[in-house]
Amino acid sequence: MKDKIKEIPTIVMETLTTLTSAGFEAYLVGGCVRDLLLGIKPKDWDITTNANPEEIQRLYKKTVYENKYGTVGVINESVKDITLREVQITPYRTETTYSDKRRPDNVVFTMDIKDDLKRRDFTINAMALSLPNVPNVSDNEKSKGQIGYILLDIFNGQKDLAQKIIHAVGNPKDRFNEDALRMLRAVRLASELGFKVSHETENGIKENAKHIKEIAPERIKDELAKIIMSFRAGEGIRMMQYYGLLEYIMPELEEGIGIEQNKAHKFTVWDHNIKALEHAASKEDWPLGIRLAALLHDVGKPNSRRWSEEKGDWTFYGHDVIGAKMATKMLARLKFSKDTIDLVAKFVRHHLFFSDTEKITLSAVRRTVRNVGKNHVWDLMKVRFADRIGMGRPKETPYRLRKYEAMIEEAMRSPLSVTALKIDGQEIMKLIKINPGPKIGYILHILLDEVLDDPEKNTTEYLQKRTIELGALVDKELEKIGKAAKERKDEEEAKEIKTIRQRWWVK
Repeated sequence: MKDKIKEIPTIVMETLTTLTSAGFEAYLVGGCVRDLLLGIKPKDWDITTNANPEEIQRLYKKTVYENKYGTVGVINESVKDITLREVQITPYRTETTYSDKRRPDNVVFTMDIKDDLKRRDFTINAMALSLPNVPNVSDNEKSKGQIGYILLDIFNGQKDLAQKIIHAVGNPKDRFNEDALRMLRAVRLASELGFKVSHETENGIKENAKHIKEIAPERIKDELAKIIMSFRAGEGIRMMQYYGLLEYIMPELEEGIGIEQNKAHKFTVWDHNIKALEHAASKEDWPLGIRLAALLHDVGKPNSRRWSEEKGDWTFYGHDVIGAKMATKMLARLKFSKDTIDLVAKFVRHHLFFSDTEKITLSAVRRTVRNVGKNHVWDLMKVRFADRIGMGRPKETPYRLRKYEAMIEEAMRSPLSVTALKIDGQEIMKLIKINPGPKIGYILHILLDEVLDDPEKNTTEYLQKRTIELGALVDKELEKIGKAAKERKDEEEAKEIKTIRQRWWVK
């Protein structure tokens, strides 16, 4: 444990020491203690004490106290790490009834840390770590490295950590009646940590699952997003369904359970969506939008499924359009941001953007790039790949997907175009007093050829001067030079496209 204490930031140690130096008890509590014991870097540092809010405020230069639960935020503006700018300190407290199953009706401050731990959600979050009053430790003790610690663990949290179990403190029914969000938090912790939920706690969730609908959508969204961003996101969604939570959060997903697909698919719609998410979640750098799209990309299939006598198989025509509308409603209901909703809806709508590499045209690819945006077209490819893996296909990138990627890069490249010149056909006609005709095209190609060789020539002054010179040439000579310039441009473009295709190993 001494090695783990070294992981506690100096500012947190100083915050604790300020309390203990003033004669108060002070413990690190909750998730930060759990993470320290697991060897994980804590994201938040919470302290509990027998000092009341007013006493806490008197000890620190800058604090924030704007709630009825006694939590005081100690502000440390000089700290570079933004996660340590505010350390929260809460007095020991007990809580009365939870009439709305979301928050306590009242809190009562107490002088006993054990009272405080009894109100917490899970045993692995109900441990408290007390450091000694460092300023009062003798120099002799410091030199011998005898600075100790006290881990208060009255609910066997260490044992549950070792056994990788999520276990409610006391009676699970009581904990979930107090705050129904704890049921979803149990799933989130299991997904993030790779833990199992104890049998008693599972039963408590199943019995109280309906109360999750009483929780504010914003709070549900926050926990759901963390589940989706965990490495075991697919298992988290399955747990939500098994416990009866999903029908109150994303019931549309459950419509895919047992829905068989066509011969190209090995799995039901439900299993396919989960497996697509599992692949997305295996990529640590794939953000929330891609993961949500992987989960929801085929959510429209149950509503679009029709049997085709001609094909002798199921069809799902329009499921991409239906799915995009459904995804929009689902995410809006859960109060996701407009940007996230719009992005996921685009991914779902366009996840079928290619079908046959021999028939797809470059103009169609350009339309897809325009529809989802240049910044997100490669993310759309990730959704497409997750879709493929969710069908049970090999993880190696097949020729078809590589061909798509090559076509996207080809469509997004900046073509060698006369539109890049700081002169146009209208201006050329005015300068040399000619009517529309091939002569204008020859001049533009010659000018582009020269600018490609020397970009500094792409100035209005030079191009006007050079246009007048070229306009004075006889037509046959201008045609010869112009065609040669166009051929060189076409050759350069062909080389560039060849390089792109070679990079993706496609023809």
